[in-house]
Amino acid sequence: MLSLYDISVPVFIRAFRNMDAFLAKGADWFAEQGRPESELTTARLIADMAPLTGQIQRASDSAKGVAVRVGGVENVAMADEEVTIADLRARIARTIAFLEATPRDGFDGKEDATVEIKTPNRTMTFSGRDYVLGFAVPNFFFHVTTAYALLRREGVPIGKMDYLGAA
Repeated sequence: MLSLYDISVPVFIRAFRNMDAFLAKGADWFAEQGRPESELTTARLIADMAPLTGQIQRASDSAKGVAVRVGGVENVAMADEEVTIADLRARIARTIAFLEATPRDGFDGKEDATVEIKTPNRTMTFSGRDYVLGFAVPNFFFHVTTAYALLRREGVPIGKMDYLGAA
């Protein structure tokens, strides 16, 4: 039987490993081009969207949020202080370690549990299933995809298989 754990935690870990690899390619390519890395880390698709650093921070927060809200683990705070690609890759590594330490059994029976997300403007209430499938996973991939798109827009020679990773 497929569990909420199966459709979230391993999926997040794989995407983070892929993102780590395409960030490494981006850093190498920027160095080869003689471009300052800050042009990549501060790149935005449009002025009102977060830069690359923010996209990776939000992907991290989204994945950790599932482990906390559904898996019942204690959150590990990660300050949004990343500036360099090395900082971002370290954040990814810390997030992967956090997810790998999340017990599978914490997700058992949580499909119908109530999950609340409070924002400054509203409170959203979901079942565990609806939160994972309809909010957290799409939100996570929005940020991963935006990070990938930022690298592509800046000319980094990565492609679809970099995003998808090895099977």
